[in-house]
Amino acid sequence: MSPGTSLLIYAAAAIIALIVLIARYRLNPFITITLVALGLALVAGLPPGEIVGAYEAGVGRTLGHIALIVALGTMLGKMMAESGGAERIARTLIARFGTKNVHWAMMLIAFCIGLPIFFEVGFVLLIPIVLNVARRTGVPLLLVGLPMVAGLSVVHGLVPPHPAAMLAVHEYRADVGRTLFYALVVGLPTAALAGPVFARFVAPRVRLPAHNPMEDALLDEGHARVPDEALPGFGITIATLLLPVGLMLLGGWADEIAARGTMLNEALRFIGHSVVALLLATLMSFVTLGLMRGFNREQILKFSQECLAPTAAITLLVGAGGGLNGILVKSGVAAEITTLSQRFELSPLMMGWAVAAMMRIATGSATVAMSTAAGIVAPIALAAGYPHPELLVLATGAGALILSHVNDGGFWLVKEYFNMSVAQTFKTWTVLETIISLVALALTAALAAIL
Repeated sequence: MSPGTSLLIYAAAAIIALIVLIARYRLNPFITITLVALGLALVAGLPPGEIVGAYEAGVGRTLGHIALIVALGTMLGKMMAESGGAERIARTLIARFGTKNVHWAMMLIAFCIGLPIFFEVGFVLLIPIVLNVARRTGVPLLLVGLPMVAGLSVVHGLVPPHPAAMLAVHEYRADVGRTLFYALVVGLPTAALAGPVFARFVAPRVRLPAHNPMEDALLDEGHARVPDEALPGFGITIATLLLPVGLMLLGGWADEIAARGTMLNEALRFIGHSVVALLLATLMSFVTLGLMRGFNREQILKFSQECLAPTAAITLLVGAGGGLNGILVKSGVAAEITTLSQRFELSPLMMGWAVAAMMRIATGSATVAMSTAAGIVAPIALAAGYPHPELLVLATGAGALILSHVNDGGFWLVKEYFNMSVAQTFKTWTVLETIISLVALALTAALAAIL
């Protein structure tokens, strides 16, 4: 057996170990990924003195960028929740779309609100709205809820400034403005097919229990009882939420607006950087959704501090995925995967999707899958001179969303809040995620053929 084949076998065994330890034995994902990464390094023959350094380098490289995005996006999401901005967006779109089209409204709500925050945060933010809308309109819960999770999931994997997508943008050295534009072109039809269209098909075929304990617990809380006039205006809420998107689009079009090297060009690039754009939007939210809503500085400070605690686990998990990526690269596994993909003549686009899909199935985390796959594929794509790094971001994001199962926290969130059995969750959520992955890949490949 050649050394390269042995490395691939060790890597496959490591992936199986991740699945078993996380899904079967319910071990802490951060600890499990760390242990498996160090174990893989040992059996792959890395000198013991280099193993921890390689792991730490992978963690640091990943978190150096993503930690800022996570913190700022979480603060912006918190201000949306506390001010009632999320409830305002929900009420306005539902009023505009009407009861018959409420599933389309929920998809758009999730697509907008999910831009700066992780899937889990957006889900917890929106689930009271979903339950409330289903109760008020009499529409089946899955017909309202599945479009919501589809919108959140598409944004999570494809659309900057979402932290997961920004990881891949950073690795592939893609232009964030162009990535955002292509992501909207691919993401909106993908969310429509996987959300409202699929929900319309599957909702009548899945019978949920008549009583949902989470509905009883959540509908007595939140902004559902707040008078309409007490909520922030729709226009100012949307303007605050979409400010980072607009700034990043300006940054992406800086060369078309002003000559490279001019002061205007540099200024547009600066404000269009994802960190600066989110920082400015977060500061704006402190005013528009904070001070202008009657919150004082002490309350705003409390909101911005207390919302960061829940992101610690997510950030550590992302860092662990980066550490595993560092081991895969240092041990030579990434090079062997590259050789194997070249043997099968996979394009960088398909390679990004396939590696991300394997990591998604193994770890359950779309963010970990994107960061790991992008770290492996980016050097290959850059060396080959692939002309559309923005499309590589989309393909990698599509792969990172496939086949969510029991090792994915999102699987259990959807199961518990929608009061479904495990089998029903596979029929709805897992199929929905796989539809997103395959449709997004197909649309990205079509876009690559056109450009």
